[in-house]
Amino acid sequence: MRSWLLALCWLFIAAPASAADYYFTASDGARLHYTESGPAGAPFLVFVPGWTMPGWIFTPQLKAFSKSYRVVLFDPRGQGSSEVTETGYNQERRGEDLGELVDRLPGKVVVIGWSLGVLDTLAWIHQGGSDKLAGLVLIDNSVGENPPPSPGPASPPLPRSREARMRAFVAGMFHKAQSCAYLDRLARICLRVPPAQAEELLRYPVPRSYWKDAVLSTDVPLLYAVRPHLQGQADNLLIDRPNTSIAIFPKAGHALFVDDANRFDALLQQFLDDKARL
Repeated sequence: MRSWLLALCWLFIAAPASAADYYFTASDGARLHYTESGPAGAPFLVFVPGWTMPGWIFTPQLKAFSKSYRVVLFDPRGQGSSEVTETGYNQERRGEDLGELVDRLPGKVVVIGWSLGVLDTLAWIHQGGSDKLAGLVLIDNSVGENPPPSPGPASPPLPRSREARMRAFVAGMFHKAQSCAYLDRLARICLRVPPAQAEELLRYPVPRSYWKDAVLSTDVPLLYAVRPHLQGQADNLLIDRPNTSIAIFPKAGHALFVDDANRFDALLQQFLDDKARL
């Protein structure tokens, strides 16, 4: 009986805190949302999603890491449960938003940015926001290295309606089949971003060198996880930037941390154990 009670107490103590929703007001007045889960006092991991995406797309990582880390899933402005503002959909403001979130968190943090979240993270670093960084993980987007991303094969004609285009985009992010319910939920939350703001997010008015300058400006440990089309940039990043690790995902879609969550999570855990300055 005593051993059973001890085991039960251990499970209770070791279990991560339930995920909670938080909001903060950015310096321009926008009300921004994030989800937070994990033991009090644990190091922070901040996940930044891609174009129009909600933070909860990182749910596999929330489940995997919130036992040992304080996991934050950020909804950038206009996305997820954050306020849809009329303005602020440029790299400068988005970088400021991320920086203001990080400033709310105690201690050092590891920031994990995916897709457009890579650029938002680099915009924050470009503004001098790397002081609190213990590590950096950039997932499947260009970082301004050579060679530039190739256009790839011609795409089939796009559906006429915005909803149909978004649903096609969402489904196309995955190599592995996802449930209809999951894809529908994801597409509906992505459609929450109005058309004008969504288009603005695709046209950050800076040259490619802006992103390279940012990624080379800090020497914190970096994990660059990409698909084969960015292999060339990954190889050059290894040459140009000390303290960088790369991982290529040949059998995953753009949302590789969902498609191949087990491998991604194992690589992230190894990075946290061996590289991050937490």
